[in-house]
Amino acid sequence: MTDSSRTPLHVGEIIRSRRELAELSMRRLAAMVGISGPYLSQIERGLRAPSDRVLHAIASSLRTTADALVDQASPEPPAPVAVLAAISADPDLTARQRQALVEVYTALRETTIARRRRGR
Repeated sequence: MTDSSRTPLHVGEIIRSRRELAELSMRRLAAMVGISGPYLSQIERGLRAPSDRVLHAIASSLRTTADALVDQASPEPPAPVAVLAAISADPDLTARQRQALVEVYTALRETTIARRRRGR
């Protein structure tokens, strides 16, 4: 299987992997972070998303950063092809308008992605 065909991991899977590498039990990591074992279990299984505070506490306990966990879990996705195709296919837009829309769309996406990374 190639890298591009693999299903991206969610942050909980990365946390579980890092916890196991650190040889920490789920109960021990939960205690270090100040959360319940069932909550950590739900995070690791992808049933709940950790709050920013919890994610930072987990990362600190695992001797990494929240950004590293998030980046490892979800590398930057490619631009949605459907949006770019719709812009290209619209017969009512001029070439300059298409170019401007693509530039604005790309800039907005990049801003949102960067904001999400900084927020975590």
